[in-house]
Amino acid sequence: MKPTIKDVARKANVSVATVSRILNGLDGYSEETKVKVLSVVEELGYQRNAIARGLVMKNTSTIGVLLPDVATNFYAAILNGIEDTAHQNDYSVVVCNTGVNGVRALDYIKVLGERQVDGIIIISINITEELYKAIELLKIPYILVSTMSFRFQMPYVKVDDQQAAYSATQYLIKKGHKDIAMISGDKDKTDPIAGKPRVNGYIQALQDYGLKVNSKLIKYGDFSYESGIKCMEELLEETEKFTAVFAASDEMAVGALSVAYQRKIIIPDELSIIGYDNTKVAEMAIPPLTTVAQPLYEMGKKAMQKILKTIETNEKPESTILPHSIVERSTVKQLT
Repeated sequence: MKPTIKDVARKANVSVATVSRILNGLDGYSEETKVKVLSVVEELGYQRNAIARGLVMKNTSTIGVLLPDVATNFYAAILNGIEDTAHQNDYSVVVCNTGVNGVRALDYIKVLGERQVDGIIIISINITEELYKAIELLKIPYILVSTMSFRFQMPYVKVDDQQAAYSATQYLIKKGHKDIAMISGDKDKTDPIAGKPRVNGYIQALQDYGLKVNSKLIKYGDFSYESGIKCMEELLEETEKFTAVFAASDEMAVGALSVAYQRKIIIPDELSIIGYDNTKVAEMAIPPLTTVAQPLYEMGKKAMQKILKTIETNEKPESTILPHSIVERSTVKQLT
């Protein structure tokens, strides 16, 4: 049987309360007693129950993370930044996979509250009024990553999606492309966080350079590889001419590459494609994908740092916009 706190107290010839105070860093005992108790703890191999300790100390050294799909490269990169920073600061992370559109987010918020986590990081989930109220009710630090709320004042870490999409389109224009299609992740044309801003950035760049905005060259998906395939097939079925495609996620861009391969369209000689995110899939694509890089690991790291600072100071974190960049690989051709 595992040794208990009572076993430690009995062996050290002190009260259970004294053992508890020593293990929890409280005062009320001599240095000699502390040395004796810690020696017995090591001798018996006693391990404290972290959850039980958290209930007493009101601190579990645990952060809850809510995200829509833990399996994708995008979320994995952000999560790595969160977990590495948490580990470096002796914190643990509880990951909650909320499903597409965050359908289980509210349920998980309640679970995290019951587990008395010290903070919550929410990635790419739309904030409804009900969800916002549930988060606020916990009265613990929280921050959004790769999302934001226009309605509620909630701190966030993200890039400027409209500016990043503008940069991607501008990059294609400066490469000599004038007929540019877009595969957007705005499935219902109502996503105000990642959908609309990226479409708006694409349209603004075309307008600023005096190019025609052709609605037939904008196809809507859901950021997934499968929707990239569907949207690319729809573009090729149109009679509209285009020499380049801007996809609003790397996975959709790779879906487009797959369709091009199947139809024997040579990339980039016959068609240029640029993605968005700079996940591992962009490096692994054939040919390697030129893309807009979001600093995904840094976003996770920064969010965790802000949560830890808030826990320490009780000051609400400020929102941060991180810079994006273009990573050039092999899927965009310079037109003469």
